[in-house]
Amino acid sequence: MSSIANPTRTEGARAGWPVVRLCTLLATVLATVTIVSFHPFEPAGPQPDEGGDLVNQLGFGFLGAVALFGLFTLVDRRVATTLLSPWWLALLALMGLSVLQAPSPPDALRAGIYTMTGLFIMAAALTLPRDAAGFSTMLATMAVIVLGLCYYGVLALPEVAIHGAEGPEAQHAGLWRGSFAHKNIASPVMATLCFAGIYLWRRGWRFGGGLIFVLALVFMVNAGSKATMSVMPLVAIMVLLPGICGMRFLAPLLVALTLCLMGLVTLGVVFIGPLGDLHDAFLPDVTYTGRTTLWAFMGEMLAQRPWAGYGLEGFWNSDTVLLADQPFDRDWDIRGIVHGHNSYLDLAIAMGLPALAIAIVAFVVAPLRDFLRTPPLRENVLLADFFLMIAAFALINALFESFFFRRVDPVWLFLVFSLLGLRLTARFPVTGHV
Repeated sequence: MSSIANPTRTEGARAGWPVVRLCTLLATVLATVTIVSFHPFEPAGPQPDEGGDLVNQLGFGFLGAVALFGLFTLVDRRVATTLLSPWWLALLALMGLSVLQAPSPPDALRAGIYTMTGLFIMAAALTLPRDAAGFSTMLATMAVIVLGLCYYGVLALPEVAIHGAEGPEAQHAGLWRGSFAHKNIASPVMATLCFAGIYLWRRGWRFGGGLIFVLALVFMVNAGSKATMSVMPLVAIMVLLPGICGMRFLAPLLVALTLCLMGLVTLGVVFIGPLGDLHDAFLPDVTYTGRTTLWAFMGEMLAQRPWAGYGLEGFWNSDTVLLADQPFDRDWDIRGIVHGHNSYLDLAIAMGLPALAIAIVAFVVAPLRDFLRTPPLRENVLLADFFLMIAAFALINALFESFFFRRVDPVWLFLVFSLLGLRLTARFPVTGHV
């Protein structure tokens, strides 16, 4: 949405339809290819940090170059510079420091480069469309392609698009993952596409928005994530109902309250003594599939290095974990874990508690404030609602899964997309027609 500010000379008569369409096309290609990845239908998942993966290196390198070209030449400079939040800059600086102290700095550097590339791509995909109509075209096209690939996989490639009974996760047999590596990625992506369908429907794209919503909802149900199926409708109600009732200011308050409550009933029962006692007395069997034991271990490790953490993507493959003792009564063998199943704790483990504090401001406080500052213009309101639904869902989901700063993980990229989107809709009027 590079023309959400007043048009400049580069957006005037000389721009014309060819440039407008080029911007929409570039945004669509960037967003779609990045979410689909260069390795769809691989159950093991794409590994962009592996040094020998030439496809990822060339592919994401090219996309990153296109994104930077678009940001520097086709996006209004005021819009592009607005994305440079001081909180984000501080986080990126801390990520750079975490690369230096990682057990394997070259591997961490590679992961950091992919993470930065993903940020550039999402920023470009967000700002390249010239108005709300171009943004809607990009969003709808991406959604249709992602859904088409996922349903094609279920129908034509069930052996890779549907979880099987083999391997360590036999309990997931029969659950859909589509073109993604795991149902825990497919489910949040489908929830995001449900929000996209709602946004398009509210803008007047009744057929397209409704179809995207239904197809994404059906896939999400078959992916079998109970958390996603519970949180998605809750988030939609929290964000949309206050606006319908003329009390839109309540939406961010409800989101903040829900995040706090969810944090208390998850991490709180591990790290807050009285809550832990209540949990043990009334709900001793509720361990979130063994996650509470995992979080307790992470808390012990974090207490040893609270300020700087253990380095970007270095903790779970380090000797600290791989050579750790495994008590017989521990619900989860931490030696085979690839992440901590909690984005907030994993961020602190990688970069330290100061980084976590800054992230809470950048990911929660500032976006909710941006939502409240959104001007009462139709396109701004619709977009802000859409972005807040994505952000709220991702931030709640982050209590159970890890994806913050995780390279080009689709869930992380959609969160970035929504947070930057809220920053822009609060500062510039959005133009557009149905």
